[in-house]
Amino acid sequence: MLFRSKEYPADYQFNCKNPDEPNYPMKGFTFTGLISFIDPPREAVPFSVLKCKAAGIKVIMVTGDQPVTAAAIARQVNIFGKDEKTVNEVMEEEGISFDEAFPKANAVVIHGDMITQAVQREETLPPSILFPLSFTIIDQRGQIIMRWLEKPRIVFARTTPAQKLIIVKACKQQGHVVAVTGDGVNDSPAIKEADIGIAMGVTGSDVAKDAADMVLLTDDFSAIIVGVEEGRKIFDNLRKSITYILSSKVPEMIPFIALIIFQMPPPMSPILLLLIDLGTDIIPAIGLGSEESELGIMARPPRKKHEHLVTSKVLTAAYGTIGIMHLLAGMLTFF
Repeated sequence: MLFRSKEYPADYQFNCKNPDEPNYPMKGFTFTGLISFIDPPREAVPFSVLKCKAAGIKVIMVTGDQPVTAAAIARQVNIFGKDEKTVNEVMEEEGISFDEAFPKANAVVIHGDMITQAVQREETLPPSILFPLSFTIIDQRGQIIMRWLEKPRIVFARTTPAQKLIIVKACKQQGHVVAVTGDGVNDSPAIKEADIGIAMGVTGSDVAKDAADMVLLTDDFSAIIVGVEEGRKIFDNLRKSITYILSSKVPEMIPFIALIIFQMPPPMSPILLLLIDLGTDIIPAIGLGSEESELGIMARPPRKKHEHLVTSKVLTAAYGTIGIMHLLAGMLTFF
């Protein structure tokens, strides 16, 4: 039905707030159909989320959708279990408060307004007191530590860019290494604040790409999991190469120390020792650096922040175990 321009000009104010008292015709229309849109997740995302969980990586979804929609998507991508109830669903079914339902479920959907209320309540308190709130804790520095982040499965819905930034800071306060993915300008503050900011290369904005540390060329979440697996493989192979190189120093060093202290004849000349180092050590070390990943590499928990490439465990294995075995085998052959 077309409205006549004289009765309803371009500046006419339609009363859309009160449908009971419309100031426009409500009769004479013909229902022709209903259109709906769906934006399903990529096929590889549910399996990638399961791999994240097996690797000890916690996946938190932060979205602008409504809580019900966010919970449904979280179940599709395996962030929530298929039949798992959230704190919000327990609260509605049993008719109890959020605080009472919170311990009864491991999955929770947090509305962005709850973050705003927490910040407003925190700003009214002196920063030097320890004050527990219903779902936040204010420490002596006045910083917010959100208790719900301790839940193994969590989704934030109806969030603003400022709230996303608060979530990232709270995760970092708890000691986590935080990676944030996003494609829009609104995601850029959280991407910049994260330890690893990841932007989408195809649909991502230039602002998000400039703020990110990494850009996904395929815009696929599964590429992040491939990157994590590749990073773990490279770390393991470097550690193997270092252990192999260090282990050969014990059987090379002890005979020359025995020469000085016990006057024992050296098993090999310095030239031969140099040829062994340059000839037989380099090629196997390079081979160890290009090995395929172990079968259970994505079933390990993440490394801790203080765990470096060369640790006391690596030195003990190289010098105390493998090196001694090489020394005993070499000296036995020599004698």
